[in-house]
Amino acid sequence: MSERRAVTKAIATRYVRSSRTAKKAILDELCAVTGWHRDHARKALRRALVLRPARARAPRPPLYGEEVIEALRFCWAVQGTSCGRLLAAALPDLVPRLRRFQELEIDDATEALLLKIAPATIDRRLKQDRTKLEPRGRSHTKPGTVLKDSIPMRTWAEWDDAVPGFVEIDPVGHEGGNSRGEFCFPLDITDIATGWTETRSVKNKAQKWVFAAIKDVTAAFPFPIVGIDSDNGSEFINWELLAWCEQEKLTFTRSRSGNKNDGAHVEQKNWHIVRQTVGYHRYDTASELELLNRIWALQRLLTNHFLPQQKLIGKVRTGAKMSKKYDRPATPFQRSGIQGHRLTGRESPAKTPKQATQSRRATAPDPSPLRGTPDPDHRQTLRDTAASDPGKIKRFHDPSQAGILT
Repeated sequence: MSERRAVTKAIATRYVRSSRTAKKAILDELCAVTGWHRDHARKALRRALVLRPARARAPRPPLYGEEVIEALRFCWAVQGTSCGRLLAAALPDLVPRLRRFQELEIDDATEALLLKIAPATIDRRLKQDRTKLEPRGRSHTKPGTVLKDSIPMRTWAEWDDAVPGFVEIDPVGHEGGNSRGEFCFPLDITDIATGWTETRSVKNKAQKWVFAAIKDVTAAFPFPIVGIDSDNGSEFINWELLAWCEQEKLTFTRSRSGNKNDGAHVEQKNWHIVRQTVGYHRYDTASELELLNRIWALQRLLTNHFLPQQKLIGKVRTGAKMSKKYDRPATPFQRSGIQGHRLTGRESPAKTPKQATQSRRATAPDPSPLRGTPDPDHRQTLRDTAASDPGKIKRFHDPSQAGILT
């Protein structure tokens, strides 16, 4: 019957547009193929052109109830509102630890559902929450032209990404919409190969503060720094930094003017670490500067030891479609391959992968206070200190206002 319906549907349009003589030939052909009577064949041809309303298929019952999604939102906030692929990779290690520290109160059945949820389902169920996080900001790069010819340019495709030690540096401005006067600048330094990120805040973009922060941050990395890449701002393009790089035998390069994609690794950290943590307020006092650096000390543990990241390993073109391939999600600490640096900074004897995983789960701290969920003290303190001066312009984006983190 299905084959007969297919043949009837294929010739129904030709039948209705044909002359009387042609319709007779079509009927003879259809009757010979299907074995129908001519009257039934006419009726079948007329019915084939009638549009039938499609019945709406009954939706499947939801597999993940509201209790599972609420727990998923909590984990998503703890992980810094990461994408579904990275969050799914972090859940097997994150959920048992949160339950052990009594930050996440769920039963075993809910935990089992939470650990099996797919990355695509995570993105779909958290889509409305993600739309509330709209980034915004402005650039504060003032070009430094004196030494541009002495510092080679580097594009996003250069450098050996497989070797740890090549870092990108970039400042983030906390002007709050008012660029007059002095205000704090967090300085992000990100390793390209491992994703290891260190952050320091300086009181302004003067060369001496930025240079001191760079030396302090590079000394805190768990592996030696072999190359530095910056934008074309005057805080980086200066004789002091160039002489220090030559003295320490560091490769010093700069990005192309107007091409932010050359520093794509550190630009992503500017949003993921700085903006999502402290928002868009104006911070310009000594107490706010001290508090920001205390936040970065906690954020360092969370970002480098608990947040899985993915690295682009290649692109495949199929016709006009370009597909990207990523490696398996892993934290910067896992990518660095350094044992025992997680909390103490000291090396420890090598362990098997199973022993390292068991040791990490047993000794790792609770990540929830590091992220500041559900109501971080440092975030509230920054709100209070920022609101103390009515003369400041305070425009910022805070995910907690959307009901996600608080």
